[in-house]
Amino acid sequence: MGNHATAQLIGDRSHQCDATATYTHNGARAYVLCDGIGSTPAVRRWTLATTRRLAVVAARHGDAEAGLRTVYTNIARQRAQRDPWTRDRMPAACAVVAVAAPGKPLTVAWCGDSRAYLLTPTGTLTRLTEDHNLRRVRGGNRNLITSCLGGTDTDTETIDHSGHPAIETVTRHADGCRLLLASDGAYEPLEDSCRTLSDYLIGTPTEAARDFTQAAIDHAGQYADNATVLIADLD
Repeated sequence: MGNHATAQLIGDRSHQCDATATYTHNGARAYVLCDGIGSTPAVRRWTLATTRRLAVVAARHGDAEAGLRTVYTNIARQRAQRDPWTRDRMPAACAVVAVAAPGKPLTVAWCGDSRAYLLTPTGTLTRLTEDHNLRRVRGGNRNLITSCLGGTDTDTETIDHSGHPAIETVTRHADGCRLLLASDGAYEPLEDSCRTLSDYLIGTPTEAARDFTQAAIDHAGQYADNATVLIADLD
């Protein structure tokens, strides 16, 4: 399945509410990154547990979309049974999932604005995901999320108000490529500073993950968000 590594820095937040997880089942390995919305102990605990659960479910399905949809639907069903006041106060997170299975293309699924990229052996970096936020929908505030894990809207309902489904997915042949999963606190400071993301993906996965997150914090300006990446070299 290849080597992988993660790194994260807390930035100026009171709590580290990003989380990563991997899980392997029958040769299929799931890579997951979740970015908890908010900065509290409750959000941190929920995001850690949900990220681990999502990795297990996605690996057992052998498919990123099937895994994310299963967890999204289960959480939405539980929350729909609660009154609106309680439901709106429950934790939520942006999520991106990738599953590499033997003999199959890489599958990627997401809800929110955490991203997935592929770096080819020749050095070309391709972004696989499209953000679920108001900047994408109508050029608005990028910090306002239009879909997330913990939401209760169906694909149809999300399309009606945001123009994209609650969960999107993509499939790519990725043998020999380097996978990057990144929270917005990792990629946004570098993009805002007009940096080339692939410049921070050099070396081993451990070296690249460390360099990427440190560069994100260094370029964050007055306010640094949680910065988290997961990097995996795919066979």
